[in-house]
Amino acid sequence: MTSLRRAAIVAPIRTAVGKFGGSLAAMNAGQLGAVVLKALIERTRIDPARVDDVVFSQGYGNGEAPAIGHWAWLAAGLPIEVPGYQVDRRCGSGLQAVVNAALMVQTGMSDVVVAGGVESMSNVEYYTVEGRRGARAGGLMLHDRLTRGRVMSQPIERFGVISGMIETAENLARDYGITREQADAYAVRSHQRAAAAWKNGLFDDELVPVPVPQRKGDPVIFAHDEGYRADASMETLGALKPIDGKTIPGAIVTAGNASQQNDAAAACLVVAEDRLEELGLEPIAWFHSAASAGCDPARMGIGPVPAVERLFARNGLGWGDIDLVELNEAFAPQVLACLKGWGWSADDSRNEILNVNGSGISLGHPIGATGGRILANLTRELQRRGGRYGIETMCIGGGQGIAAVFERAA
Repeated sequence: MTSLRRAAIVAPIRTAVGKFGGSLAAMNAGQLGAVVLKALIERTRIDPARVDDVVFSQGYGNGEAPAIGHWAWLAAGLPIEVPGYQVDRRCGSGLQAVVNAALMVQTGMSDVVVAGGVESMSNVEYYTVEGRRGARAGGLMLHDRLTRGRVMSQPIERFGVISGMIETAENLARDYGITREQADAYAVRSHQRAAAAWKNGLFDDELVPVPVPQRKGDPVIFAHDEGYRADASMETLGALKPIDGKTIPGAIVTAGNASQQNDAAAACLVVAEDRLEELGLEPIAWFHSAASAGCDPARMGIGPVPAVERLFARNGLGWGDIDLVELNEAFAPQVLACLKGWGWSADDSRNEILNVNGSGISLGHPIGATGGRILANLTRELQRRGGRYGIETMCIGGGQGIAAVFERAA
């Protein structure tokens, strides 16, 4: 068998993250994807005809832009000869797209693959499952795909009704003895770190400005994350009521210590090592290894624990080898539960390498784009710190976790 080639990560970039119904709401997912793809080609100066495939993720795909990797590529005016497809592993979709692209390169199936993802949660549609064969008197039931998608993340026949991801975070808070104060304190740190990163220009190199069409006049340039709260404090977060406080006794999840619903896009090139010089490309990191694992859907937030355990068992690494940790913040109690699951203590020194520039609570969680957003900052932070290995991991609605290790390119 031919030995595997090294897969290089080149120019991971992202748009700023828009709030739900915010500055990017006027653009659908396909349009957002086109913006970041066009920017990637321009920034790397690669001949787009050299791209073998486009792997793009989207957590809330629909018929308006099917196979969104190809759809967005075409919308960007790029060559029709280049194919593309869509990946959906829910919250882990963006990272899965990069993993898929790396496997394609490692095995020799492709030399150059675009990997990325996009989400426009502001434009996720309502739908019906009753209209195809007609409906009885009384009209049709319309489902909000955002809400329904969470309820239907697992078979109701087997697991009963799990109302959504908030319920799963409350389960973990109970299981691991996490208090409201601990959750809020973690969330404050996330917002403070994101604000500091913006103040210090740590996102500048990874950002792609988005020209947002207006009803009248010229487009408005969007280039700043909308969700973080520079003034977040224990007092401001403590004033928020638990979202499920009326239905779950002792509930602690609030809008302040949970991730947001967002719009964004992200992309990178994944390139075979033996093609870099020919194409004039400089890697920022190497794909090292990845693993996924399943878990109880009612406690989906613990998914990173078995995923990382499986990953370390396969790649021979351990926490002592890791210089940066990016654990997507779906909810503060979910993050804190994972840290306990990994055996980290509250005063563990590894907390200083965890989500150093903020994460889902502060920067947002645009499902299909989250993996790429994290990768863009993780790889640059490894360069700034001179670290060797960084790990990216996240929980996944329906009961999964995914994790991957990236190695800094010297």
